[in-house]
Amino acid sequence: MTPEEILETYGRKEWKHFKTVSGMISRTAKYYFYDNYFDLPGALLCAKIVDILDQHDSQKKYDFWKDVIAAIQHNYKTSAFKENCGTYFPEVKNDPGKYLQRCPESVKKWLRQLKNAGKVLLLITSSHSDYCRLLCEHILGNDFAEFFDIVITNALKPGFFSHTPNQRPFRTLENDEEQEALQSLDKPGWYSQGNATQLYELLKKMTGKLEPKVVYFGDSMHSDIFPAHHYSNWETVFILEELRGDEVITPVETESEPLEKKGKYEGHHPKAPNSDSKQWGSYFVDISGLESTEETLVQTWCCQCISTYSTIAIPSIEAIADLPLDYRFTRFSSNSSETAGFYPNPPRSLLSNGYFKDGLASIETWRSDATMRTHTRGAPSVFFINVVYFALAYSTDENPRTVIPFINANYDSYPMLYFSKGEVGDLRLKAVTTHQHITDRLTEAVQTMLSNPLEYLPPWDPKEFSSRWNEIYGNNLGALAMFCVLYPENLEAINMAKDYMERMAAQPSCMKYLISVAVQCATSYCSEPCLEDLKIWINRLVKDAPWDEVPLAHSLVGFATAYDFLYNYLSKNQQERFLEVIANASGYMYETSYRRGWGFQYLHNHQPTNCVALLAGSLVLMNQGYLQEAYLWTKQVLAIMEKSIVLLQEVTDGSLYEGVAYGSYTTRSLFQYIFLVQRHFGINHFNHPWLKQHFAFMYRTVLPGFQRTVAIADSNYNWFYGPESQLVFLDKFIMRNGSGNWLADQIRKNRVVEGPGTPSKGQRWCTLHTEFLWYDASLHSVPPPDYGIPKLHYFEDWGVVTYGSALPAEINRPFLSFKSGKLGGRAIYDIVHKNKYKEWIKGWRNFNAGHEHPDQNSFTFAPNGVPFITEALYGPKYTFFNNVLMFSPAMSKSCFFPWEGQITEDCSSKWLKYKHDLAGDCQGRVVAAMERSGVVFIRGEGVGAYNPKLKLKNFQRNLVLLHPQLLLLVDQIHLEDDSPLEATTSFFHNVDMPFEETVIDNVHGAFIRHRDGMYRMFWMDDAGYSEKATIASKMYPRGYPYNGTNFVNVTTHLRHPITRGVYLFIGPSIDVQSFDVRGDSEQLDVFVTTSEHSYAIYLWTVETGAHSVFAQVIADRQKIMFDHVSAIKSSAVPEVEDYVGIVEQNLQNFKPVFQQLEKQILSRVRNTDSFRKTAERLLRFSDKRQTEEAIDRIFAISQRQQHQQQGRAKKSKKIAKGYKFVDAVPDIFAQIEVNERKVRQKAQTQAQNELPVDEDEEMKDLLDFADVTYVKHKTGASLKGQSGLAHMVTTARSSASLVSASYTRLFLILNIAIFFVMLAMQLTCFQRAKSLHGQRCLYAVLLVDSCILLWLYSSCSQSQC
Repeated sequence: MTPEEILETYGRKEWKHFKTVSGMISRTAKYYFYDNYFDLPGALLCAKIVDILDQHDSQKKYDFWKDVIAAIQHNYKTSAFKENCGTYFPEVKNDPGKYLQRCPESVKKWLRQLKNAGKVLLLITSSHSDYCRLLCEHILGNDFAEFFDIVITNALKPGFFSHTPNQRPFRTLENDEEQEALQSLDKPGWYSQGNATQLYELLKKMTGKLEPKVVYFGDSMHSDIFPAHHYSNWETVFILEELRGDEVITPVETESEPLEKKGKYEGHHPKAPNSDSKQWGSYFVDISGLESTEETLVQTWCCQCISTYSTIAIPSIEAIADLPLDYRFTRFSSNSSETAGFYPNPPRSLLSNGYFKDGLASIETWRSDATMRTHTRGAPSVFFINVVYFALAYSTDENPRTVIPFINANYDSYPMLYFSKGEVGDLRLKAVTTHQHITDRLTEAVQTMLSNPLEYLPPWDPKEFSSRWNEIYGNNLGALAMFCVLYPENLEAINMAKDYMERMAAQPSCMKYLISVAVQCATSYCSEPCLEDLKIWINRLVKDAPWDEVPLAHSLVGFATAYDFLYNYLSKNQQERFLEVIANASGYMYETSYRRGWGFQYLHNHQPTNCVALLAGSLVLMNQGYLQEAYLWTKQVLAIMEKSIVLLQEVTDGSLYEGVAYGSYTTRSLFQYIFLVQRHFGINHFNHPWLKQHFAFMYRTVLPGFQRTVAIADSNYNWFYGPESQLVFLDKFIMRNGSGNWLADQIRKNRVVEGPGTPSKGQRWCTLHTEFLWYDASLHSVPPPDYGIPKLHYFEDWGVVTYGSALPAEINRPFLSFKSGKLGGRAIYDIVHKNKYKEWIKGWRNFNAGHEHPDQNSFTFAPNGVPFITEALYGPKYTFFNNVLMFSPAMSKSCFFPWEGQITEDCSSKWLKYKHDLAGDCQGRVVAAMERSGVVFIRGEGVGAYNPKLKLKNFQRNLVLLHPQLLLLVDQIHLEDDSPLEATTSFFHNVDMPFEETVIDNVHGAFIRHRDGMYRMFWMDDAGYSEKATIASKMYPRGYPYNGTNFVNVTTHLRHPITRGVYLFIGPSIDVQSFDVRGDSEQLDVFVTTSEHSYAIYLWTVETGAHSVFAQVIADRQKIMFDHVSAIKSSAVPEVEDYVGIVEQNLQNFKPVFQQLEKQILSRVRNTDSFRKTAERLLRFSDKRQTEEAIDRIFAISQRQQHQQQGRAKKSKKIAKGYKFVDAVPDIFAQIEVNERKVRQKAQTQAQNELPVDEDEEMKDLLDFADVTYVKHKTGASLKGQSGLAHMVTTARSSASLVSASYTRLFLILNIAIFFVMLAMQLTCFQRAKSLHGQRCLYAVLLVDSCILLWLYSSCSQSQC
């Protein structure tokens, strides 16, 4: 068909599945992807079938595909070869030479060279073993198996790359029949099916490398290149036969490479076996435009896929077979030309048709790039470009405010939260160009949701919806909405998003549902199921008090974001109903902010989470003209968050005291807040000192391999949210150096796809939309200057030292961490104890350290990047779950008598104790942290974390990293003269692998087994005695996200006054031959000899002026000193000057925006009725008499303006003497502030007078780590219909107070009526009931209804309804 015929038949609209197939290059039930010569005849077959059907019966829809599939199954099913059925296999078996070409000798020679060079060769084919054997014997010879170490048949690509070991295990073969599944792949051989994950583990074992490089050759973009690149991150070589017929004839060069460095296609060029199609044109470029428009050349989609997903493209294996094995190819990359990866030459069509204007010169340029030569002809241009670059660099305003323009109420409907309607086109362009790596993940996320809707859509049933910590629903909605913005033609995704929002909006309030159940019970004469249902809801209402709005916040922010993004795709009815849902949820959040902890507990992860949700709801309402509500809510958010922003200035190291995992939870919302207040209110925080230091908190805490982080405090294996979104935010708005993008790339590439460390369903996609919006492609990924070099970093506020972060996971790449700091971090601790910020802070009440652990003086060690000694992750806050010490006998209430742990341990709560008794004074201290000549020394003091009644003089822990795989740990316990202590016990954890016991020469030890070898530890005291340890595993109680931990427990009997414990941790490459300890009261000497080195370590453990050094290490003959000059020196951070004034000044920024919106709204309304209605709604908080006068005045002026515009009066003509329309609007916000101030004072007084809330209730914030699949989803119309005035309530725990004063009054009146109706019915039931059980049932219903009545009366009384 000609372009004109195509347009006439199909129109200009893009194929609706194009974006999907572009993102994933996949096949579905809706389309089939023909992409190689084996499949291609199928397309011709389908076309012929269509022609035949059209000839016989013209029809719009065709239903023959199932027959095509049946034919394919008949011909190519696994058993067809053995059964000799179909038309394909019998023909090939009968005459293989007719269909198959033999392999050239050069290719066989090349395979042998690779194998002789120590490379592991694999053959992976989707063909079954019998057919594969026939092909290979004919092509390579009967000895073909000798070429390959591993042969995998029936691999079922691309599923081989995307499926997990559980979904697609390997199977052995016996007489070409598949046997039982294998649990793991342990040795090379011939296998069937399988997956890339287990194959890669075998390659690690065979090569002895932690990250072996895999180069994968294939001729199918769908089955080979895309999945190998996308899922396994392998290097890919695309065998592209089209290159044979589209080659360039190049002139002979005078500066040629030596002949042995040239391939056979570089010296001469055979006749092209095929040329451009006369029907379709070039495979690589196409003409865009018709005769009536200007024609331009564009790359075809197939050509774009080649450069995106393949490393290089070649016409055949033969083309590279004669090259030396160390030949360096030029690869496709974002930094090179679009033709760089084609070998031996790029296609002629790419060079001559507009992509390179100059024929031979362009070829020469490409050739010079490919052979790595340098020419000077471009020097003037390079000089000019650099001059322009530096001119632009120095003329650019460094103020980040230029990056996020202040909107100043200039909204154009929706979207408006993060971008405006005019920016959508640019976002869609980025989606297919610079941001495609993020778009791919968005596409993958949405495809997963679409393929498993019941697993991701919220349930209709409110009981099912509220049965879990359900942040998953709001979290996933943002990514889905962003995808719909980028791909509006994907109606399936848009419909799912609408259904998603309908389900969330349909959740009724707890009380509304409770009343409906009670009425149902009354009319059903007390049936058993009805009463059981009522009992469940009553129990929830009473026992699960709604102390926490975090799930509601997740739902609200996701719902409001989706409403903003998808507003123009919603019906009018949906726009109104969904807006009411946002208003109700936001109103409830506003009310609870006065009395819940997140309203006054600063720097805690719940605070920005809830505040951003309320802010998002406020902005959406504000854009609809509901200014009074939005004004109150916005002011409350700013009043809370601006204080946190000020207090963050106290945190000088960029850390967050809750750890890396919960830190990512905090910054997910904190960065959204910073963005939104700059965009909408012009409040700029981009020069904040904490932001400038925060990158170190992410970079210096990543273990080698970029898959784990130091898991201090409650944590998972890495991050709860992001951190790619947060990193690109820092890069774009703060650093501007590419390091944030680089670290995000490393984390993205190394993400764990299965097992420990995999993000949960509720978290993995939550930040994709902000990552897309904040990513700046102009900042090319650049690692920090010290990347690749192990560095020591001290977080002075957090009290944490790390060494060896963000390195490749390789041999001798260690990671070491040590924690000894103040409770809550130095900033919070000092604010509380030094009584700083008196206007805001009233002690520990304003902070929340519940997620911390009793872990002062704890450490972790990961030699070779392998976690050997780990944190115990998110578990009970017991001392023995940390790598620290406990003492006996206990001197106070103890959780594990006779042992006593650190003072923050709480036996009756799952949260750390920090408000009561001695807990608030808990602190450790990093004394020294230094690195000299590759040896690391760290010393910490932890006595401040233990009960003074134990009479500990000091608890000193010394760490000496002698070698990347050899760590020495020395604990010194110094007792006071009257100390009652008799023993100490130390703990060492590994959450992944169990410890096993060992003993060598009476020195006890333990080890873990790892695929790299055994990681061992040994111990003794300073008298040379080694006590046998207890090796155990401990399961966590129900309710925690992890099962438990494995640990070694070493008990040491204490001697007065000093006892020392010495521990040696050894990696698999170290062979320790001797380990000896000697010491006195002031000094300890440790001698360690390995097969390659000898070490003498001298520790001076008494910190007096007698010694000027902490330690001295003699490594072989090198002397290394760690002196007191380099000791950690702490300095006080002054209180921020005029901190109250700073917040007040920022609060002044948002009011003019609301005033501007008010004027815009009133000036746009011309109709009399609508004008008065709008004005009354805007001014309803003002005095009624003044409101009427104001409405009359501004309406008269508005009418005068309208007449003047209609009469086209001169611009200079005055409307009224000294009077403007905008001046007629009274300051409604002043009256709102008066009312709001009264509410605030009343709420604060009430909160201060209330009894302390039970911490277990106040902190019900356990994340939903486990992925729970909903099996049943009720879609009844009755539930759907409840969405009208329903509040969006995320859990039963956070729903009891959702009913506003007016609704409470209504429910009270209804319930009084229902009560008397039910009473009459129950009296009737009482007379009928003959059994005692029936009488009890009736009494129970009456009692329940009385409780409801009392509750409603109490609520009505409190809200003054």
